[in-house]
Amino acid sequence: MATNTLQDLSSLPVTDKMSECKASLTNKPCVGKTNGKSEDKPLPSALALDPSLVETEKATVEVEYIESENLNNVDDADSVLKSVLAGLDSKDWVSVCDALNNVRRLSIFHKEAMLHLLEKVIPLVVKSLKNPRSAVCKTACMTSADIFSAYNDHITDLLDSLLTQLLLKSSQDKRFVCEAADKALISMTTYVSPTLLLPKLQPCLKNRNPRIRAKASLCFSRSVPRLGVEGIKEYGIDKLVQAAASQLSDQLPESREAARTVLLELQTVYEKAHPLIKPETASSPEEEQQTPEVEPITWEIFCQSKLSALSAQAVLRVTNVVAVTAREGLVTATGLSSSSQL
Repeated sequence: MATNTLQDLSSLPVTDKMSECKASLTNKPCVGKTNGKSEDKPLPSALALDPSLVETEKATVEVEYIESENLNNVDDADSVLKSVLAGLDSKDWVSVCDALNNVRRLSIFHKEAMLHLLEKVIPLVVKSLKNPRSAVCKTACMTSADIFSAYNDHITDLLDSLLTQLLLKSSQDKRFVCEAADKALISMTTYVSPTLLLPKLQPCLKNRNPRIRAKASLCFSRSVPRLGVEGIKEYGIDKLVQAAASQLSDQLPESREAARTVLLELQTVYEKAHPLIKPETASSPEEEQQTPEVEPITWEIFCQSKLSALSAQAVLRVTNVVAVTAREGLVTATGLSSSSQL
């Protein structure tokens, strides 16, 4: 009777066996068979068994983004200066963020003391900008902004790789990283001399990435007015017109709008330097007749002499339309005031 019962049980189609499972000794999942099919059964993780560990893990990875005006001085500048490079090159991303914030503090409170480290600090900041963690990228952007405001033209020779990464981050990353990169670029165009910055920006206007070109165009449009009238003359107004004209046909509207802004500024400077009305310098009619009249070179002639036919046409279309619109607005305003008097 007992033998028959065992035979009946062994003939059942459903088996539930565990084969070579040593769950208590290894971290490998247990493999068993249910209804003849193998099935992985992973062990429950420690976080699932103890929810308090989840809160502990979250607490250890939170990064605080501190605005520049809220940063406090370091307790011991000498020890921080000795350890900051190792922190920037750490494999622990939280340590990297701490080191970046220390660079910001040193830039603000111990500017001269860190000046000799800039040559080593800047490449490590660029490395942080390439970090896949957004928290590290944003902190690196904030660090770049503080470095620009503190060291101005001292970092011009180290600017190329930093500029490229900031343009990249401001154009194609998470929103909060883009905003931090934009602030860093604004800091750059505010504190770095435009005479030194513009040669660095001009190659970026020809970048294959249209978003990088757009961000570079915005930086270009902010830097040109800072040259002033004399600075524009010294730099070469023809070079600036050619650079701006190349952006008028760009793919993105941000580039085109930035180019219009620059060209209007350059047109104003040019027309101030080359007035159409020749000043009266002759003291008598005889001297007037003897003095040969030199016809002034207009903005239109200047553009046609420095640009290709298509580029000159595009520039003149932009600048003349704005000028005509301004004149029409003036005429309309005058007409309205006259009718109100009537």
